[in-house]
Amino acid sequence: MLDIEKIRADYPILDRKIYGRPLVYLDNTATSQTPDEVVKSVLSGYTQTKANVHRGVHTLSMEATELQEAARRKVMEFINAPSAEEIIFTRGTTEAINLVAASYGGAFFKDGDEIILSVMEHHSNIVPWQLLQRRTDLKIRVIPAKADGSLDMDIYRSLFNERTRFVSVCHASNVLGTVNPIKEIVAEAHSHGVPVLIDGAQAAPHMKIDVQDLDADFYAFSAHKMYGPAGVGVLFGRRELLEKMPPYQGGGEMIESVSFEKTTFAELPYKFEAGTPDFIGIAALHKAIDYMESIGIEAIAAHEHELLEYTTRRMTEEIPGIRIFGTAPGKCAIISFLVGNEHHYDMGMLLDKLGIAVRTGHHCAQPLMTALGIEGTVRASFAVYNTIEECDRFLAALSRVSEMLR
Repeated sequence: MLDIEKIRADYPILDRKIYGRPLVYLDNTATSQTPDEVVKSVLSGYTQTKANVHRGVHTLSMEATELQEAARRKVMEFINAPSAEEIIFTRGTTEAINLVAASYGGAFFKDGDEIILSVMEHHSNIVPWQLLQRRTDLKIRVIPAKADGSLDMDIYRSLFNERTRFVSVCHASNVLGTVNPIKEIVAEAHSHGVPVLIDGAQAAPHMKIDVQDLDADFYAFSAHKMYGPAGVGVLFGRRELLEKMPPYQGGGEMIESVSFEKTTFAELPYKFEAGTPDFIGIAALHKAIDYMESIGIEAIAAHEHELLEYTTRRMTEEIPGIRIFGTAPGKCAIISFLVGNEHHYDMGMLLDKLGIAVRTGHHCAQPLMTALGIEGTVRASFAVYNTIEECDRFLAALSRVSEMLR
């Protein structure tokens, strides 16, 4: 049993009032709140150890470097990567996917090659491949979803042919909550000699990640969705692939030597970390992982699942006209819904007036919305600091708003 009130005390923002009502923050899929100890890490970085990392011989630089590299080792342990050199720091999942698309795709894809994506991908796992498509005549093939929001694995297996070069799919959908069968997806791709990138932005905050067990070639996630700072992300890449890939960006940090005649590049992981990194945010990511592990990843997941089950059951029983999108077994703590024909923006704005923070719109997943035949949804998503009492307030507010709009 978690001491939720003790956990909530770590988040001063949860004491805010919105339009005179206690804040109920249910927009955790977009970004989670940040506990005091992670904020204090950021403050300490700016007030005690701010100096550029690597190559500095003075104390502050060496301290900042050690904080960053300790964070790299922490991430390696968190996802059970084989080595710290396979952990690349980025600005987020989006940049991580762009890095792979531009570097691996740009180097190894040829005209007529094919990549497999799923219908539930976030725009950040669609648009980078479309940008590459403009240069290489890449063909994108799409795995459809079944009625419950699970991927049609039979069709997935049928999409492979001699031109298939890559698979890139989300571990968990940011709209449906569906947790995809990644081990099965990877095994099928590898049977065809095809590498796989996994967008783990929605999975890393809610479940134990083991990239070796998944047999992942690439795995990407963001700090700000897992109680950490904004602007920091992680890309895990299999060493043998990363070593073949050209640098994504050029500049400081990623070089071994530079002359006007020739430049040689640094070893992994620095080859892909051009420029001054957000070393303060990276150190804060370390603290965020420590925080999650101090509570327990399994305990977080169990608590969120309890909130999901409770709220889903009451919504279906008590809200006339409710339509929930994504009902696959084992889904993560996301409820995307519509009530009758009421517009999602109207519902979101009225819920806000009652202190309830939810997300509305297409959630950067317009192809999925098209497949569902809708423009957007209201989305409520849970984190470790949410409570049953907050679910009750959300449900009361939703009932009131639904009646108003009817």
